[in-house]
Amino acid sequence: MRTAITKYISNPKDFKQRLLHWSSQFREVAFLDSNEYQQKYSTFDCVVAVEAFTSIVTDYHNAFEDLYQYQSHSKDWLFGYLSYDLKNDTEVLQSKNKDGLNFSELYFFQPKKLFFLKESELEIHYLNMCDDEVEGDFIEISNFQISDITFKTPQIEQQIPKKMYLEKVTKMLEYIHLGSIYEANFCMEFFAKEAIIDPVVIYEKLDAISEAPFATFFKNNDQYLLSASPERYLKKEGDKVISQPIKGTARRSSDLEQDTFLKDELAKNEKERSENIMIVDLVRNDLSHTAKKGSVVVEELCEVYTFKQVHQLISTIVSKVENTLSPIEILKTTFPMGSMTGAPKISAMKIIEELEETKRGLYSGAVGYFTPTGDFDFNVVIRSILYNVKNQYVSFSVGSAITSQSIPENEYEECLLKAKAMFEVLQNN
Repeated sequence: MRTAITKYISNPKDFKQRLLHWSSQFREVAFLDSNEYQQKYSTFDCVVAVEAFTSIVTDYHNAFEDLYQYQSHSKDWLFGYLSYDLKNDTEVLQSKNKDGLNFSELYFFQPKKLFFLKESELEIHYLNMCDDEVEGDFIEISNFQISDITFKTPQIEQQIPKKMYLEKVTKMLEYIHLGSIYEANFCMEFFAKEAIIDPVVIYEKLDAISEAPFATFFKNNDQYLLSASPERYLKKEGDKVISQPIKGTARRSSDLEQDTFLKDELAKNEKERSENIMIVDLVRNDLSHTAKKGSVVVEELCEVYTFKQVHQLISTIVSKVENTLSPIEILKTTFPMGSMTGAPKISAMKIIEELEETKRGLYSGAVGYFTPTGDFDFNVVIRSILYNVKNQYVSFSVGSAITSQSIPENEYEECLLKAKAMFEVLQNN
């Protein structure tokens, strides 16, 4: 049981920053921020969960069954992540590429302390075992002093050099022309060894550059995710399930006329639209596994959304499910998300594993939460920096959708565009 208290916040932006810095002292932290980006399906401006009362950590073996047992017995708020390699639990697949991060493949925790911010209203939900700490914590957060921290700039290396990247994309195009796949998301890693950074500072810099609607600061002891994700993977509200895949990217311009031109060109670009529509078809199929008959609907098709760094094509697909259906079943039958795999999904994942050099891990997985009633909301882990303090290893990956119309050189440039923000925050201290 939880005690709930409501507070009025006069300066939400300032309070949110203090709440982030205060939260970072705990072993477990999930800081989810919409950056006031108003979408039809937004619920909170910011959600923060700290300090595990219980938790689950596992590899991919029977991961969804273990999560089902944990979620169905807890019947409380749970925060955590699903790594991309849980694909090995849902299909006969494997992940043998190198991994410098060594994150667990699934991790969720039941927080002792929860904060929900919506405009100027803050709801605080503490487990009854620690509800006597609410007032003291609120005062501490409100007065928390934020100090400047400097750190050594890490030396970033590229896992796949340009020449190799072009060769690998050419190989993927061969698979497409043979009919093995129609589309696949091909990714490459940038990394730094012996890296010592301050995760909170890096997250704040990345968030300031991007102001993404699914931004996340996630901490599990010495493992960190610093994410500026613009993409929702899946949300459940009552009997409604919502997926919002992103496919199609164009750069921004500081010149208003040029920026409008780039946005209009993206909306008309046949290659980018075809990428998106292929994934919409895949998502419709994924949702149909758990949907009530005839309830899968495309609410938006290839709508242009504008973010600080890029313009994106986003589609919204919804379905209706039975109230008796487990939320874990909905996730299991749609994971990993189509926007980060390709079509057909299993064939694409096999080819991805063959051509990529590193294990994806949490990158292109999902971070989010379950509510006590079994609703949930998860992002797609892209535009993100991963950091293992113990290994002193920093990693970020980027990718693009390869279709029959892809030009390898252009795909490489798209990857660099997506990597720009991560480069900037790590190299500019």
